[in-house]
Amino acid sequence: MPDTFLSTYLNTAIKKLIKDVLKGTLSNRKETAFLLSQARQQRENAKKRGAHPNMPVFLIASITSSCNLHCVGCYARATGMCGDAPGGAEPLTVPEWENIFGQAEELGVSFILLAGGEPLLRRDLIGAAAGHASIIFPIFTNGTLIDAEYTKLFDDNRNLVPVISIEGGIEETDARRGSGTYTSILASMGRLRAEKILFGVSVTITTENLAEVTSAAFLDLLRDQGCRLVFYIEYTAIDHGSKEMELDAVMREELEGKLTTIKSAYPGMVFISFPGDEKHMGGCLAGGRGFFHINPYGSAEPCPFSPYSDRNLRNVSLLDAVNSPFFARLIDAGLVGGEHDGGCALFEHEAEVIALMNKE
Repeated sequence: MPDTFLSTYLNTAIKKLIKDVLKGTLSNRKETAFLLSQARQQRENAKKRGAHPNMPVFLIASITSSCNLHCVGCYARATGMCGDAPGGAEPLTVPEWENIFGQAEELGVSFILLAGGEPLLRRDLIGAAAGHASIIFPIFTNGTLIDAEYTKLFDDNRNLVPVISIEGGIEETDARRGSGTYTSILASMGRLRAEKILFGVSVTITTENLAEVTSAAFLDLLRDQGCRLVFYIEYTAIDHGSKEMELDAVMREELEGKLTTIKSAYPGMVFISFPGDEKHMGGCLAGGRGFFHINPYGSAEPCPFSPYSDRNLRNVSLLDAVNSPFFARLIDAGLVGGEHDGGCALFEHEAEVIALMNKE
């Protein structure tokens, strides 16, 4: 089962972190205790999923459509996910999200990635997520809002794992995210490092920054800042005019080769590549094969890059959402789970995706 591959993959990352913490320093007792408890919890969650084989181990939840930055090439703004609510829809409330998180716990979901917009704008909801201790919440954030209050929340609730977006050095980061962003990010990393809080970074890889973000200088900086997780996310064009920023087949092969070397050179860090690592998990994991996406208004979508839906969590259960006929048609058509040339399989076949969504 695809979710088994993903579960094994992510749990291997947790086990690696546990091993590194235990052989490192006993001063990081909060992180050690959390990771050990999560190892036990993953086993319990695996048993729960045995009764619900269709439920993936991993969900993506975009909890807000608002953001304090205007990044160049932002897919969330381009798809309308970041901005005004479509059709006057109201975002899910904290109780509605709490209900979803509670269902996820009952179904054995292990990871819910919180995204946006900028998820840290929903301080009330981040605090609510902290209470669901059996779920790890990687929070994909631009990092500019990690203040003393958030640092304490992360320190007290180790199931909240900030993952800060960075594009490379100061020039690359500020060019895409705005002047002063890089300095703000480093300050946030310093706060997290001071409290020995587990955190990671998310790097959008393009043809322009591939060399920079895989360089020893960049990775040494992250390691020295206390970063333990690195998500390499291949850039997906938000329109056909920006396709030149996507990696081609040769560059993807180059990246995979570099990652092999990097993982050996930085044994204290975990590196995850998407969609590159999908080929080790049987192809695209969207549409419920390994995960699906919940937008700020409750719609269950194949993934953030494919904002189409036939079910809303305001009207159906989490289990009903993953059993969506639309998701099933995507799988049957081979649009998820099949081989593709790289990048986003659903974006490349958008017309087919829409046709399958509208199919009676």
